[in-house]
Amino acid sequence: MNPESCPALVDCGGRMEFHGAEMSRTWVKLGSTAKKGDATLTLAEPVTGWKASDRVVIVSTNRQSKHPDKKTFREHAHDLTETEERIIREVSGSQLTLDAPLAFAHIVEGRYRGEVANLSRNVIVESADPAKARGHTMFHRESSGAIHYAEFRHLGKEGVLGRYSIHFHLVRDTMRGASVIGASIWDSGNRWITIHGTDHLVVRDCVGYKSVGHGFFLEDGTEVFNVLDRNLAIQAEGGKPLPKQVLPYDHNDGAGFWWANSLNTFTHNVAAECDEYGYRFDAVESPDFSLTLNVPKPDGERHRVDIRTLPFVRFEGNEAHTQRRHAFNFGGFSAEARNRENQGKSEGVAGIGPDERHPFVIKDYLAWDVHWALHPRPPCVMLDGMEAAHSHYALWFANYDRHAYRGIKLTDITVNPDFQPIGAQPKPAEYPGKLQPVDDLPPSSVITHVLKQKDGTLLVRGTTADNGEVKQVLVNDKPAHETAANLSQWEITLPMTGKLTACAKDAAGNVEMRPHERVP
Repeated sequence: MNPESCPALVDCGGRMEFHGAEMSRTWVKLGSTAKKGDATLTLAEPVTGWKASDRVVIVSTNRQSKHPDKKTFREHAHDLTETEERIIREVSGSQLTLDAPLAFAHIVEGRYRGEVANLSRNVIVESADPAKARGHTMFHRESSGAIHYAEFRHLGKEGVLGRYSIHFHLVRDTMRGASVIGASIWDSGNRWITIHGTDHLVVRDCVGYKSVGHGFFLEDGTEVFNVLDRNLAIQAEGGKPLPKQVLPYDHNDGAGFWWANSLNTFTHNVAAECDEYGYRFDAVESPDFSLTLNVPKPDGERHRVDIRTLPFVRFEGNEAHTQRRHAFNFGGFSAEARNRENQGKSEGVAGIGPDERHPFVIKDYLAWDVHWALHPRPPCVMLDGMEAAHSHYALWFANYDRHAYRGIKLTDITVNPDFQPIGAQPKPAEYPGKLQPVDDLPPSSVITHVLKQKDGTLLVRGTTADNGEVKQVLVNDKPAHETAANLSQWEITLPMTGKLTACAKDAAGNVEMRPHERVP
């Protein structure tokens, strides 16, 4: 074997499971301001599963720079950082007692508040000698398994393609039902979780802390119907492009969340202190590389399509704060700006996007204490709720070609709220303007848990994603019970059976075209 492939845990068609003790939450918001010198934190909600001796991260709420006015970028996210690591001495409901006082204040001002994340798990995967050889983990096609509440630390081979801390490699939908829930991935030499040529994967409640390169990463532009929900990305730091990487235009410069195909679900995630971007959608056509790729449709068939034209399944409730530079770079830099910076080399989506009936929809987006809050370049965008505060720029080089905006709240924008746009910013009274959105995308479900109960029944849990309202989820023709809004999470108790089938229907009448079938 190539030495660069070892050491490793690799599943090639077998079953590989990592399951640790569950937590009510792996990360939570602060409940009140923690002052410099405090050794006790108040959380926004009580936590269970956290214990004395656990390692926690208290995320910075102050975007440091080389000068007090914050207009000069520090070189890396970790320079002058106010993110702090501590060990828990005692847990009591929503109160944490730490092993040492805080060196910095961590503020709470309404919605603007930092996070406290628990990195410790009782199931651990780590490199035996990180300084000598870092390990990696990988699932291949036709494998099975899941990762729940496990800790992956000191993994990832820096500068080596395909050798990541957690890697789903060209799986497509053969692992539908797999999930990464409650994991901690930290001190990674090469990303946190890479979703490569893989569909219908659920990544929820994970904490990523310190990576080289992008953190939560969709690799080749064909990945669809994956769900990234309530994950926390802290300090994804810039690396170098990897040798022979699939997408030649990716600079690997440190995004908390990075993708080239938007037909996925991103909900309630937070990115903080990443080197270049909190969120980054990047798709660049060139004479040497075509963005017309072979992508699965809702019925499972694959077709060739320009991936720039595919809208989100759902993008809602996401947040970026304390960002050194971009909170959300959506669709690339403007040609004008990049021409000045890159000696004529143009980047971005080049005015390509979905049509008026299937626009990009961004809901309830929050950015604070950042340099650039949102850089929206594609055409056909509906921005339904955005709050930006304590930022230099709110909307930066926006392309207002068939955009519709409402619910925009801007506070303390110190340089320019709408910098050098193309066209005029849309008026809320005209929403949705030139757009005529229709819902013809069916829901997509994944059965994530099948738990045998003492009485012989099965407790079945799952996730459903949709661009609109989910009306019902049927499991073996019986309605599941909602455990998170819009049936995004659900459960049902059923008699023992030889096969489970989950099928969803949305309020527009779209019925899931490929129900998820799973053998208990």
